Amino acid sequence: MNIRFLGAVRGVTGSSHLIQYKDKKILLDCGMYQGKDEDYNIDEFEVNPGDIDYLLLSHSHIDHSGRIPLLVKKGFKGTIYCSKSTYDLCEIMLLDSAHIQETEAEWKNKKALRQGRKLVEPLYTQKDALDSYQYFKTVQYDQIVAIDDVLTVKFNDAGHILGSSIIEMWFSDNNERVKLVYSGDIGMSEKPLLNNPSVIEKADYVIMEATYGERVHDDIEHRTEELINIILKTVRRGGNVIIPSFAVGRTQEIIYELNKYYDSHLNEIGTKENELKKIPVYIDSPLAVKATEVFKRNANVFDDEARGYIMKGDNPLEFENLHYTHNAEESKQLNISKEPKIIISASGMCDAGRIKHHLKHNLWRKECSIVFVGYQAEGTLGRRLLDGEKNVKVLGENINVYAEIHNVEGFSGHADKYGLLNWLKGFKEKPKGVFIVHGEQSAKESFAKEVKEQLKLNCIIPEYNVVYDIKKSVVAEAVQESKEAGFVLRPRGINEKLINKLLTEIEELKTVFDVAVERAKNHVDKDMDIEQYKKINNIIIDLENDIINLTMLSGE
Repeated sequence: MNIRFLGAVRGVTGSSHLIQYKDKKILLDCGMYQGKDEDYNIDEFEVNPGDIDYLLLSHSHIDHSGRIPLLVKKGFKGTIYCSKSTYDLCEIMLLDSAHIQETEAEWKNKKALRQGRKLVEPLYTQKDALDSYQYFKTVQYDQIVAIDDVLTVKFNDAGHILGSSIIEMWFSDNNERVKLVYSGDIGMSEKPLLNNPSVIEKADYVIMEATYGERVHDDIEHRTEELINIILKTVRRGGNVIIPSFAVGRTQEIIYELNKYYDSHLNEIGTKENELKKIPVYIDSPLAVKATEVFKRNANVFDDEARGYIMKGDNPLEFENLHYTHNAEESKQLNISKEPKIIISASGMCDAGRIKHHLKHNLWRKECSIVFVGYQAEGTLGRRLLDGEKNVKVLGENINVYAEIHNVEGFSGHADKYGLLNWLKGFKEKPKGVFIVHGEQSAKESFAKEVKEQLKLNCIIPEYNVVYDIKKSVVAEAVQESKEAGFVLRPRGINEKLINKLLTEIEELKTVFDVAVERAKNHVDKDMDIEQYKKINNIIIDLENDIINLTMLSGE
């Protein structure tokens, strides 16, 4: 087996890694470059797309999925495996990305015509994005699936965004196996809405991210309080709070945290909480609006706290003073209105979208605040603002920066240095090697040093497009394939008592079948059929998921 690291190697974005095993070629992610590296997007793929058998997609963020339509356009005919939530988000995100490609090409061509230069084509079109959807195949979290005689996979919750996955891969060769684990992007513990990253106990080799490999998130426990204080301070002096936010993930997490804050102070009178409830919150991003609907349809993968809100009839993604803009005219009105407000808009790194218009109208106002809640790649406008530039060009106009610039790291989608180290500590059997990717050079070097010193693991910071040989595991690891249940519950009405009763029964069934499977594994009861029990367990998972989703949607 060998691995070639083709993206997120020279920087953070453009995630893409090629595995070759026997006659199979497997691509891990196919991301778009952003910021200073965006020119790499037009480069030819390092491998013929038509030769790739499978693409395993960790999550929907554009720096991991954004070049999939281009891959298909160039001849990919294989299968793309990902979680259902990831596919649902890709359906809207890849179309949105294609629209951006077309719009930017149109804008460049208008300038080219005036200057007599050669016209350009979009990287891909909306038709290309639509064509790519036919190659997707979704899998459940925690389900072990044999893709073919060579490759078996399991997608685990990464806790980064909705549907994000840590991917386990077993490669078979007669009686030997080699196990590779790809972290994707690892989320912070205790993130709003999402579960904590799954713990993986065993691997021969690990490919993992190091976005915040040299950083520690400050005051995570007080992130909401910090945000609330910034909002109130800004509004009291008559300013707007502008939050550049990733349309998928971060926006929904902020909505959830605000809703949770309001609920926790529901009956308090004369407090800052009541002052906060009077401030209108606008979600000004068509993609964020669509993504929020996807979140509502996939509530089954929320954490226990969020599911608890749903079961009590409280939609955690809605509150009284929350408003969504539906067209460009409504977006423009936000900058005409003198009323202090909170505007959450994309893109999160300020390099495209409506956020640029809001920055143009608010950066020069000393009473306003710009609040960053996510990673800013090198070369982006967001990074320049965080680095303290006092004059920036926005939509062709030089703007003096007088607004307050804040960075609330507690909302980051990525685990910090200690979170990454703790995830690695979860391996009960040490991997032979850890490949460090998806980070700026200093972050990768710093994290690799920490891993070597603290965990005594062999770390490799791979170079771009260099082939790395992977040695096989000496002892074969048994992997039991799970069968897909193919069972969907479609009840006709909502009854809270019935739903709670069903959920209780499901928990009891899960306990019974877990014990039965364990007994069968240990040969306590040789008549037990593990495959049958796992099939029933998958049906239980489907039932539970459908009940949660149904409850969420019934409140709309």
